[in-house]
Amino acid sequence: MTAQNGRRRFKHEVIDATPGGEQLTLCLQCGTCGGSCPSGADMDHTPRRIFAMIDADMKDEVLSSNTPWFCVSCYYCSVRCPQEIPITDLMYTLKQMAIREGRYEQRRASDFSETFIGYVESYGRAFEMGLATRYHLFHNPMKMVGMATGMGLSLLQKGRMSLTPERINNIEQLQAILNKAKQLSAGGA
Repeated sequence: MTAQNGRRRFKHEVIDATPGGEQLTLCLQCGTCGGSCPSGADMDHTPRRIFAMIDADMKDEVLSSNTPWFCVSCYYCSVRCPQEIPITDLMYTLKQMAIREGRYEQRRASDFSETFIGYVESYGRAFEMGLATRYHLFHNPMKMVGMATGMGLSLLQKGRMSLTPERINNIEQLQAILNKAKQLSAGGA
């Protein structure tokens, strides 16, 4: 399919570049994906909105969005989707397209990723409060204030978020696995 100007429609580019991407044509716009997303509050568009924008051929807006970059690959949206759309895989595709076209804020994306990975390497798990605090302190301090007084306070009161990171048992084993993976990816034996 082509758009009026003769180029392929963005939707078909995304579908063709994603394993199982043809399921995107079945999207009901139910919102289960966005409602399931633990990073939804930080996204400038919900996954549902991104899919509507893809359908509307809004390539520039989609590839400039922070939505794919805030996907933490938990697959909760994909598991809950009534149409079995590979939402997380679609987010990976959008990241790849954004990188190819230079449409992402490398500093923000790498800051978020490096902080997340640092916590996993040090503690064996993510530390949400530290991750959100560090990211927003450097990139959007006013949003941090709103999140802390709203959602953050509520999560703390309900015991759903810790003020300090918690280390997993036997962290040395995880660190050995991660170090071996780094060696292998660098071409070492």
